Amino acid sequence: MASYDFDKLVGRVVLVTGGGRGLGAAICAMLGEEGALVVVADIDQASAEATARDINAGPSGFGKAFGTTLDVGDEAQVQQALDLAVERFGRLDAVINNAGIDVTVGIRDLTVADWDRVIRTNLTGPFLLAKYSLEHLGPGGHIVNIASTAARRAWPNASVYHASKWGLMGLSHALHSELRSEGVKVSAVIAGGMRTPFLLDRFPDIDIEVLQDPANVARAVKFVLTQPPETVIPEVMVLPMKETSWP
Repeated sequence: MASYDFDKLVGRVVLVTGGGRGLGAAICAMLGEEGALVVVADIDQASAEATARDINAGPSGFGKAFGTTLDVGDEAQVQQALDLAVERFGRLDAVINNAGIDVTVGIRDLTVADWDRVIRTNLTGPFLLAKYSLEHLGPGGHIVNIASTAARRAWPNASVYHASKWGLMGLSHALHSELRSEGVKVSAVIAGGMRTPFLLDRFPDIDIEVLQDPANVARAVKFVLTQPPETVIPEVMVLPMKETSWP
């Protein structure tokens, strides 16, 4: 069992995928502010390093974060990133599976290559991170999967995204059932629409007033990570108050 205080993040070693921007960067910032040791993993090296620099530039932050390149669908890269985290910080306490992509087209125009790319990032990636993180996570370790309301409802022209996020919820609950006897927690955070590049870059006309600050979702991640050892939150949903498309 890890020796840290369960209700604090100070000193915990956490790897965040897709940590270079958007929700991932918000989660990394929250972790850094709370005193965690953060491995910022992103397919874009420059973005990962920029997020790490921001954390290290904060009060007493020097050396508390580093950035590394990671394609979450690449088995060898996943193993290398996890090994690097342990090499740099001495252990691993949590993995946040945040990396995600989408292709917004109808089924007739969705290519097999794009289907494979989205599934590889959104579903195979979390599988690989979970599988290989168990070589380092002990009792008290935590796997957090960032899901979406796309796992609870559906809209047109997003079939592969829905498939990947519904699949991620299935994977998350299956791992919760499988790993709880080993003392490893697994949680899914279902995020509603956020003011991040994931939405704003693809839908420039979207009403940002109905979206939420990604920092609010990061707070939910902190919430699930700071439960007492005897308690786990398998699933939590975080919605914008003005998201009228949700009941």
